[in-house]
Amino acid sequence: MGRARRPTIFHLIFATPALYVVVRTLWPLALPLWAKGGAAVLLLAVSQFHYWSKLSSGSVFAPEFPRAAVVLFNWAFGAIVLLFALQLLLDLGLLAAQLVRRGAALPDGARYAAAALAAVLAAVGVANAMRQPPVRDVTVEIAGLPPRFDGYRLLQLSDLHLSKLFPARWAEAMVARANAAGADLIVVTGDFIDGSVAMRRADVSPLAALRARDGIWAVPGNHEYFFDYDAWMRHLAGLGVRLLPNAHTVLARGGERLVLAGVTDASAAQTGHAAPDLAAALAGAPAGVPVVLLDHQPRHARAAAARGVALQLSGHTHGGMIVGLDRLVARGNDGFVSRRYQVGAMTLYVSNGTALWPGFALRLGRPSEMTRITLRAAPPPTP
Repeated sequence: MGRARRPTIFHLIFATPALYVVVRTLWPLALPLWAKGGAAVLLLAVSQFHYWSKLSSGSVFAPEFPRAAVVLFNWAFGAIVLLFALQLLLDLGLLAAQLVRRGAALPDGARYAAAALAAVLAAVGVANAMRQPPVRDVTVEIAGLPPRFDGYRLLQLSDLHLSKLFPARWAEAMVARANAAGADLIVVTGDFIDGSVAMRRADVSPLAALRARDGIWAVPGNHEYFFDYDAWMRHLAGLGVRLLPNAHTVLARGGERLVLAGVTDASAAQTGHAAPDLAAALAGAPAGVPVVLLDHQPRHARAAAARGVALQLSGHTHGGMIVGLDRLVARGNDGFVSRRYQVGAMTLYVSNGTALWPGFALRLGRPSEMTRITLRAAPPPTP
């Protein structure tokens, strides 16, 4: 019974902004009935983008339309969501005006202006989402960092979401930029794909060209579990990506060491796979050696800090995608949404994402990134 209801509720949720726009933005306009009716049908059809995605691939997470159609859907869907927010602000302003002056009305010009602004912002947001991410430099001080690792550089990629929107050509350019960053180690903090191995084989193939002195290491994100996790783990391993599901490896420079650990995603148990287990990930790790942890979702950072992790690298949030919306995203991730946080003695870095989910590909004020993290030894505490 519950499984049958969920899709209906899901579709209604996404239809709500469009319905509000139809009632409060479109219908009051001085337009012919046929024009308003046609526009209303179009708005409601666009609001079901994720339903059409499911019909195209079997999953709401993988729109399998031509790339131009995916871009157009993201623009139109994003414009509806933004217009919903703008219209809500206009209506709140109208309500305040009516409290002061009875009979105050919202002119058509305000509605047209809001629609135009939403369309422009959505276009900018989609363009920002699709660009090649710049390299962002971050320095992290770690207490007890061995001298040979002072200046060690990790490049964090996260939330690649390789898909019809981020296909092989995009991945090739991203890989070239990542290799040019000159990192000692490349890590991927989950959400490689949207689609099955059969759908995405060509799109992920450029990842085999990633190069770093100490290799390419990764953990799964929640989206890997949506599309046959086991098949994806085998396929990624075949591309040279070394995975750390509740496991660790020891990086060595001479006789000095650094632990790189990883955990599975918080959603793993829902598909019958091993839940994240930091104790298992660190079992057998050398004592007294700083730990860098890869965890797709940042919400368990406080537990990692309590276990003595020095640096946690996460993604998942896409930085909140849009200023304002990021506050809502933070609430679902224990307050962590974008970039650096100090959690006790541990540094948490939450990547804004190298790409993002093609089902809502907008960025406004939360740019994409590949993050070059330089480790530095923390100075000794002053007496």
